[in-house]
Amino acid sequence: MTRAWIVLVMLLAARVANAEPESRPMAAPPPDGTGVPSRPAPADNRRIIAVLEVRVEGLPDDVKEGFQRNLEDQIDTKHYWLAGRASMKQWMMRSTKWVEGCVVGACLSELKAQTGAELALDAVFTGSRTSFGYILTVIRTDTGRVVQQNSNRCDVCTLSEVMNKVKLAAVELLNDVPDKLPDEAAEQRAATDAAVGKVKRELAAHDRHATRVGIVLTAAGVAAAIVGTVLYQSQNKPTYAVATAVGGGALAAGGVVVLTF
Repeated sequence: MTRAWIVLVMLLAARVANAEPESRPMAAPPPDGTGVPSRPAPADNRRIIAVLEVRVEGLPDDVKEGFQRNLEDQIDTKHYWLAGRASMKQWMMRSTKWVEGCVVGACLSELKAQTGAELALDAVFTGSRTSFGYILTVIRTDTGRVVQQNSNRCDVCTLSEVMNKVKLAAVELLNDVPDKLPDEAAEQRAATDAAVGKVKRELAAHDRHATRVGIVLTAAGVAAAIVGTVLYQSQNKPTYAVATAVGGGALAAGGVVVLTF
């Protein structure tokens, strides 16, 4: 009986070992709309453009969405990744430092820290009847400085005509931004060094000139003092000899002062 149980257990173990593993369903991908929009992967080298603000005055609110859609259709997606206003707001909600209304200046550094966006795009549209205007501004997020700007106005236009112009102007602005933004800190240091160097050269030239003047004055003063002294001793102490000696001494003293300072 014991031998039969052992044989039975061995047969069951062999069957389990030779059986194919049970296939398990793969986990479903997380659903969209989780509240955190996707961002470019680390290997994605496209330049991130953040639509920072779109403001309208005298125009319907759907102009904002229309502007973003037109820009997404025209932008070079191989080089740019456009982060819309809705995505921007969701990303920035995680920040404890971000302040709504920041469109320029050092406060934009938090935008770069949270989103990785190198550039921010700010747009303003105004309109009344057939008169429309717009201002498009591209700002670098690391320094908060304006990189490019385009503004225009049309007094006799339709809204669709103006929005088409805006679309083309925005694409042109982004294309005009250099691939590598200039190092403003390095440029400022270079400008400061150049200014300091110029001042140093001017001071050195001034010092050389002053030295030459001091030497000439001292030499002339000493010579005049010697001549006056010789005349005073050899010609019965004439008055002009005294004046010459005294004037020479004063001139030499002036030269010494110039050399000292």
